[in-house]
Amino acid sequence: MISEKMQGAINAQINAEMWSAYLYLSMSLDAANKGFKGVAHWYRKQYEEEMAHAFKFVSYLESQLAKVELKPIEAVPATWECPVKMFEETLKHEKKVTSLIVNLCDLAAAEKDYATANLLQWYINEQVEEEESASEILDAMKCVSDNKAAFYMLDKELGAR
Repeated sequence: MISEKMQGAINAQINAEMWSAYLYLSMSLDAANKGFKGVAHWYRKQYEEEMAHAFKFVSYLESQLAKVELKPIEAVPATWECPVKMFEETLKHEKKVTSLIVNLCDLAAAEKDYATANLLQWYINEQVEEEESASEILDAMKCVSDNKAAFYMLDKELGAR
C-alpha cells in the first residue's frame, strides 16, 4: 500500500506534469501564431506526451487505491521571443522535471516502496530522452538561426514528428 506521503508527492507530480503540458501547449500556440508550423507541431506532440505522463501517474494511484487530487494549474508564459528561446526554456524545464522525478525516487527508496520505484524507472528513462531531444533541437537551432533557409528546413523536420 502506498503511503500518504508518497500519494501526496505523486499528486504534486501530476500537477507538475499537467503544468508542463500547459506550458508546451502555450509554446505550440505561440509558435503557430509566429508562423513556425513545425515547431508548433512539435510542441503540440510534447503537450500530448506530458498529459500521458500525468495520466500514467493517475492510473498508478488508482491501482494503489489512493486518492488522486487535482489542484489548480499555475499560469504559464504566453509568448517567447523566438523558437530558440522556447527550446532554451524547454531544456531548463526538462532538467527541473528530472530533478522532481529524482526526488520521487529518493522518497520511494527511503520508504522502501518498490512498486513506486519500479514505476519511476520509466520516468527516469523518459527524462533522459526528453533532455536529449530538447538539447539536440536547441543545438541545431543555434547552428541555423541566422540562415533562414536552413531554419525553414529545421521547422519542416520538426513538423514531421
